[in-house]
Amino acid sequence: MKDLTEGNEARLLVSFSIPMLFGNLFQQLYNMVDSVVVGNWVGKEALAAVGASFPVIFLLLSLFMGLSMGANILISQFHGARDSERVRLSIETNYLFTFWAGLVLTAVGFFGAEPIMMLLQSPPEVLPQAALYLRLYSLGMLFFLGFNTVSGILRGLGDSKNPLWMLAISTVLNIALDLLFVIVFHWGVMGVAVATIISQGVALGLALAYLNRTHELLRVDFRKLRFDREIFMSSVRIGIPSGIQQSLVALGISTMTGIVNGFGTDAIAGYAAATRIESIASLPAMTIGMALSTFVGQNLGAGKPERVRRGLNAALIFSVSISIAAAAVFHFAGDALVAMFNSDPGVLEAGAGYLRIIGPFFVVFSVMFMLNGVIRGAGETLIPLASTLVAMWLVRVPTAFALSRLLGLQGVWFAFPTGWIVGTLVAFVYYRTGRWMKTFERIHSRRG
Repeated sequence: MKDLTEGNEARLLVSFSIPMLFGNLFQQLYNMVDSVVVGNWVGKEALAAVGASFPVIFLLLSLFMGLSMGANILISQFHGARDSERVRLSIETNYLFTFWAGLVLTAVGFFGAEPIMMLLQSPPEVLPQAALYLRLYSLGMLFFLGFNTVSGILRGLGDSKNPLWMLAISTVLNIALDLLFVIVFHWGVMGVAVATIISQGVALGLALAYLNRTHELLRVDFRKLRFDREIFMSSVRIGIPSGIQQSLVALGISTMTGIVNGFGTDAIAGYAAATRIESIASLPAMTIGMALSTFVGQNLGAGKPERVRRGLNAALIFSVSISIAAAAVFHFAGDALVAMFNSDPGVLEAGAGYLRIIGPFFVVFSVMFMLNGVIRGAGETLIPLASTLVAMWLVRVPTAFALSRLLGLQGVWFAFPTGWIVGTLVAFVYYRTGRWMKTFERIHSRRG
């Protein structure tokens, strides 16, 4: 397990982030490969179906991911304080929560697929495939949640390398199965959904095998798992705001998808392709922000707050540099990137237009994630929630509605960076107050 409380902050963050970055890249490749395969071998309607389903999947996962983040922050803080017993109790409590949450989300996604896609105004030529993809994907929800829980626990303990090789194996398997099921068996969107379920199940199996064969602290015996109410409630207090935040983001993305749906299949397919590309480009900022939360949690737990500022500065330099490069690629190669998914002229126009508009604002996006990474690492998750509430629901969604009527589809695209700017301002003002440090002190004073 990696100790982030000693040594050069920049080197530690980079060495800790790189395996996480590749791991998240492999995770994103699941959805990206699904879109590439169906977009090229099935058609733009299938690409639109997978793209329209993704915000719903994100919405179903978002509350769980926030609560899981609360548990992982506690694990990193207990690990920094060298409290092995509470680390173990946090891990076991997180396992039990994951199991029951997985069953609930599977039922919601499977039985609610068609009504949800109808609510998002999916066009008639897209609706059946979108509902089918969502219904089948939901059957693998427990696999997905289980693996992400294990990965989060390992990150909280400073281990970002082992989840990487597990994801690499499952991603290669997913690509092979996508090609087999779609090109050879002609299963369409059903094929990419089944491939994802199998691959995620393999990833979870590898993770559980690793846990049971390595460190005593990580060994899983599902017959003897303990549920600690105090730790769970602390996780909820930290994680609920993050869960609500991610749910608001997911609901906002679903709402934006509903607006885009009104512009037809080309717009939906172009938006689906562009957001897959954006998700890859945004990974460095998101990953470094996650690493920074673990870094901050461990150093505050070890009583070394002076290292937090130096860690933030190092993270900003790294993430902003990558964001500038991404913006350049979006501007000069937007059409070529979207063409990997589908070469229809209408799809290219919509997708490349989105990338060129959001590209210059990627720096703002990076700064927002770094600031929120510090704030969350201290256990303060209400401010990121407030930031998201304002940026998404008071700025982005209303702006998209208004500008779509004035500028058409381009107006929807301009609403995205507008929300990032407001969210960054809220996070920056709160970070400068220093009140996030008092949140950390309050949480730990309650535990005595």
